[in-house]
Amino acid sequence: MNILLVSPNTLTVPYPVYPIGLDYVAGSVAARHRVRIADMNVMDRQGLARLLAAFRPEIIGISCRNIDNTDAGDPLFFISSYRELIGWLRRQCPAVIVCGGAGFTIMPERIFAALEPDYAVVGEGERFGLLVEALDRGDDPESVPGVMCRAEPREPPPPWSGGQARLFRPEADHLGLYTGQGGMLNLQTKRGCRFSCIYCPYPRIEGKRHRCFDPDEVAATALALQAAGARYLFVTDSAFNGDLDHSLRVARAFRKAGLAIPWGGFFAPVRMPPEYFAILAECGLRHVEFGTETLSPAMLETLRKPFRVEDVLAAHGQARAAGIHTAHYFLLGGPGESADTVRESLDTIERLDRGVFFFFIGIRIYPHTSLHGLAMREGKIDRKTDLLQPVFYQADAIDRQAMEEMVVERAGGRRNWVVGSGGEQGAAMVQMLHRRGLSGPLWEHLLY
Repeated sequence: MNILLVSPNTLTVPYPVYPIGLDYVAGSVAARHRVRIADMNVMDRQGLARLLAAFRPEIIGISCRNIDNTDAGDPLFFISSYRELIGWLRRQCPAVIVCGGAGFTIMPERIFAALEPDYAVVGEGERFGLLVEALDRGDDPESVPGVMCRAEPREPPPPWSGGQARLFRPEADHLGLYTGQGGMLNLQTKRGCRFSCIYCPYPRIEGKRHRCFDPDEVAATALALQAAGARYLFVTDSAFNGDLDHSLRVARAFRKAGLAIPWGGFFAPVRMPPEYFAILAECGLRHVEFGTETLSPAMLETLRKPFRVEDVLAAHGQARAAGIHTAHYFLLGGPGESADTVRESLDTIERLDRGVFFFFIGIRIYPHTSLHGLAMREGKIDRKTDLLQPVFYQADAIDRQAMEEMVVERAGGRRNWVVGSGGEQGAAMVQMLHRRGLSGPLWEHLLY
């Protein structure tokens, strides 16, 4: 069968993100089938039409990686563009259309109703390969765990227990965009998240237990990405250090394999051994992005973060002492937020030496999270509230505008205090630095 996988994401702020998920979906398909990837960051509709005419896919998979950008200050909603793309595809060819992805899994019945695909995969993308086999044999697709055939409430299946195979093709048409603009490709070392943050759908998408990839295999993939032109690798795990022992083994595997390019990733500012970041720096780690969210003790407890203020300060200090660029992401506006708790966070941020701080004001409410249940009990939403369109939690004691004003006033024009992702100005800076030949996330340049 001819199978076309489409990445409809065209968001490039602050930089384009390589569609790693489709590599794993492609890897789930038996070798006797022919698989192509169409990345809408590099292909316009005319190019896609030519590909459809030449390749004649029998199945088209659409990756719904994100529902929206979760930024209350600059909201972007993606479902309508996905729906328009599917309608256009149906007019071009008779292929079976299958949707899936992390965003889809968050609220599958609602998105299925909005997009009207033929089938959908809930949970991890490896089940797409099982669906392909069912369709090829003429079996009932609904017999495949995780496959949807209609817009009905559907629990995600258990986390994928089979193997993961990333089909990375260095000759792929879309690779040049990412190697040419910053040279940043991405890498996964494990799946699952053991944390219980009240707002996060990650455990529902990947499960609550870590499934760690073999460190030597991760390092081999890293070398393949480097050989294909990557000049920087970003680890996409929910938190690279969520399993400390595994993260150290992966880093040491990088060094043993001879990886020569720098890398970074998301980290939780939890208690770590004193030498942890020094070891990772010796193995090539250059950037740490901490999901700190708040530095108010009361708000850390409310958000169910697995660390305290002193842990954040210690982790930041360890990373900085190891010579690693350090950023923190803050998420203001949760239950119990007030001017006092915002001020607590801002006061403590002043103690974080040479960091870059990104502030997102307003917490998106997702179904099946503790925040969703709390908002229901408080009457802020009800069963009729449509969460497909972004709905943000509203704290009782302070509104979004007041929080943003407090952050902007405290920032005092400092470039390393950024509200949101930086918008067009931030994207323009990144593009300028890319043109100068620099690679990586580049936010450390906001310090200068």
